[in-house]
Amino acid sequence: MSIVVYSPIIEWTAAVLFGVAILHIFLVKWFHHIAGKFPEGSVAENIFHLLGEVEIVFGFWAAVFLGILGIQMGSQAAISYLESRNFVEPTFVFVVLVICAGRPILSGAENLITVIARLLPLPPAIAYYFVVLTAGPILGSFITEPAAMTVRALLLLNKFYKKQTSDQFKYATLGVLFVNVSIGGTLTHFAAPPVLMVASKWGWGLQEMLSNFGWKGALACFISAAIVSFRFRKDLNNISFDKKPSGQKIPIGVTIIHLIFLAAVVTFSHHPILIIGLFLFFLGFVQVTSKHHEDLKLKEGLLVAFFLGGLVVIGGMQGWWLEPILSKLTNSHLYLSAIGLTAFTDNAALTYLGTLVPSLSESSRYALVAGAVVGGGLTVIANAPNPAGFSILQDAFGDEGISPLKLFYSALPPTLIAGLCYWFL
Repeated sequence: MSIVVYSPIIEWTAAVLFGVAILHIFLVKWFHHIAGKFPEGSVAENIFHLLGEVEIVFGFWAAVFLGILGIQMGSQAAISYLESRNFVEPTFVFVVLVICAGRPILSGAENLITVIARLLPLPPAIAYYFVVLTAGPILGSFITEPAAMTVRALLLLNKFYKKQTSDQFKYATLGVLFVNVSIGGTLTHFAAPPVLMVASKWGWGLQEMLSNFGWKGALACFISAAIVSFRFRKDLNNISFDKKPSGQKIPIGVTIIHLIFLAAVVTFSHHPILIIGLFLFFLGFVQVTSKHHEDLKLKEGLLVAFFLGGLVVIGGMQGWWLEPILSKLTNSHLYLSAIGLTAFTDNAALTYLGTLVPSLSESSRYALVAGAVVGGGLTVIANAPNPAGFSILQDAFGDEGISPLKLFYSALPPTLIAGLCYWFL
């Protein structure tokens, strides 16, 4: 197989479009505002509303890049580049999001959280909120981060975000959720995308993750959740909180089969053909047991997959400027740079680039991965599961949705806590 050499023009074009896509994310509210100036239902209004959806940003600019690549080097070059990209992660996240958004998984997680929350000597709403932001993300180390994000976001939506709560509470919660999911998946070597990218190549197993990453992430999760729970204790106590799990009771057999599908998808997470096959069987199972299910979140899953797929396409051309940066930094600078760079590129892509630099020492590898997971909550593109949580919760923030800038500011405090835990402990 021949290696395609891309011209500097193509590389610079990809870098510029990547920057434009990031700027686009921070301007989505502006696009919504522009859409409101056109007649309702008009083509112009629909176009600007579409451009105001975060999930389409990277897919849109990836399509622009592929078009330019096709014009510059020919359609075959564009097709070859597209076929060289690995779309396993978008496929996996899509299927896991749809499965975990089903009533059986959500009901089971809700029951588990309710049981744990009742054991805490705290008011019911505060206890439940604290457990969702701690045990939930840590559970992501075993059911994968996309699954943990999906389940926790849905629980927060149903129990808190649909109630009369302030935007300040919603953004603070969102920031802690994103950061805790990113660091909570580091107890194992197969759950967090940035760890998954390097574990096999660097020989990291369960022991290495637990001793070097996992316990620090768990500690940071508890500290951040405790602070935000204490900060909004009055808001939580004023919420009309229902201790009982929501929805109908699900037969245990249906829940077990649902969990088997989830376990199978996680087991074969590197094999998209098997993932798709399992998903088709899952759709058949849902049809047969339809009275125990609500509408599947297919649209939300597809939008998230489109977002990640676009990131894979346009992000795959950023190695030419990222690799030199990674190879020349000291450990402390690499750690801080990884936190910062993660906010503007998917952390799994960042750690993958690290595997292409053979000169990285063990301490540098730790600094890179630790920085990548610490910064995974700062933006919607920083960590693969973030678009899933964003998609589920954004309607609770009104017509204009979630502000990327407010999300960034809200995620800074838990990011600082996680950063201190990973570097000084």
